[in-house]
Amino acid sequence: MSKPTDLVQGTLDLLILRVVAPEPLHGWAIAQRIRQMSNEQLRVGQSALYPALHKLEQQGWIEARWAPSENNRRAKYYRLTAAGRRALKTETAQWERLSAAISLIVKPA
Repeated sequence: MSKPTDLVQGTLDLLILRVVAPEPLHGWAIAQRIRQMSNEQLRVGQSALYPALHKLEQQGWIEARWAPSENNRRAKYYRLTAAGRRALKTETAQWERLSAAISLIVKPA
């Protein structure tokens, strides 16, 4: 049986796009925000997060810049690009369709 912390394949990109939409965040803050927004149900490890960030950056959906973090360490901050905002809308719509379809199966009338 899967655990609540297991992410459905392909959802991490959507979660990252969603949490960096309001403001640029560094990697650790992205993982913390996902954990907080999911009421502690989802935890994203570095081994999944950083490859996903790299992939999103290659796709042009996010861009990164180095800046001092809140504790004055140098950190890479990620923010959405215009293409990322469009992708967020598309990915959100696809997720809503998928989750509605799954709900029809797991919660029969």
